[in-house]
Amino acid sequence: MSANVCCSNSVVQAQKLVDQLRLEASMERIKISLTAADLVQYCQDHRRSDPLLTGISASSNPFKDKKTCVLL
Repeated sequence: MSANVCCSNSVVQAQKLVDQLRLEASMERIKISLTAADLVQYCQDHRRSDPLLTGISASSNPFKDKKTCVLL
C-alpha cells in the first residue's frame, strides 16, 4: 500500500507542476527592451527627488542620532 501512496503522490505533484508550467507558458510577456526603456525614463524623471542621488539633509534625516555618545 505504501508504494501506491508514493506513486499517486508523485503523480499529483507532477500534475501540479505541469499545470503551473502551462499557466506560466500562457502568460503574455513584455519585451525587456521596452521595460528597460521605461525604467530608464522613470529614473530620469524622478532623479531630483531620489535620496540616493541627492542625499538627505541633516535636518530631515530620521535616522540621525539624537544625542552623541560621550565616554567619561
